[in-house]
Amino acid sequence: MLIGSSLKMYFSHARTVAWTRAVADVARDHPATAAGVTPFVIPQYPSIPACVEIGTPAGLAVGAQDVATEDVGAYTGEVSGAVLAEIGCTFVEVGHAERRRLFGETDGVVAAKTSAALRNGLVPLVCIGESRQEGAEPALAECLRQVDAALSAARAAGHGGDVVVAYEPHWAIGAAQPAAPDHIRAVCGPLRERLGVAPESVRVVYGGSAGPGLLTDIGDCVDGLFLGRFAHDPRAFAQILDEAAQLLGAHGEDSS
Repeated sequence: MLIGSSLKMYFSHARTVAWTRAVADVARDHPATAAGVTPFVIPQYPSIPACVEIGTPAGLAVGAQDVATEDVGAYTGEVSGAVLAEIGCTFVEVGHAERRRLFGETDGVVAAKTSAALRNGLVPLVCIGESRQEGAEPALAECLRQVDAALSAARAAGHGGDVVVAYEPHWAIGAAQPAAPDHIRAVCGPLRERLGVAPESVRVVYGGSAGPGLLTDIGDCVDGLFLGRFAHDPRAFAQILDEAAQLLGAHGEDSS
């Protein structure tokens, strides 16, 4: 199971380090991590080395919020998957709705970045989701289309590996509440089943205003949660690890 958070551009470097240190202290001896849960953080680029140094000894994995489509060359301002792997990243976030909306990333760009992650031994965390709230059936169809599109370039090039798919309905990102548990289950359950026969090893997590309490309701149809602002308080992250431990039947003192 995966429990992680993207800090986007909310925190300063100092606050990112403090947050990572607090979460690492919780994760180090938490029964959830002992039971196989992988906690992770995705900070801004400059904070990655510090987060790796703090997080790795505690079992807290680190990712990047983006990756270049190319590995080397005259691409000013870009950061290559090769360098991200070199400095200790495990995950790379790809295709978030904000990248699509604010920076014009297309299915083709997402596919190229997914392939770049896989060929450099990184785990792409591919963000998918429907833009409008129209029910579970069309949402599932759109999600499957987006997954196939994201993996198309890697498959064509023969780049396989572990993949995480984060279901984040666009209408739930930044909302006061996540999507309803019934909707999440109706999308993520079949999505997880369909992707279970994919050539890649694919796990499905839910994002989109996810926070404490949600995992208990949907834990049997997802492989974890991708958290946003509700995890800005390390205590909330600890509460979600407590939920994961309970779901997995792990035992230990409550860390919240």
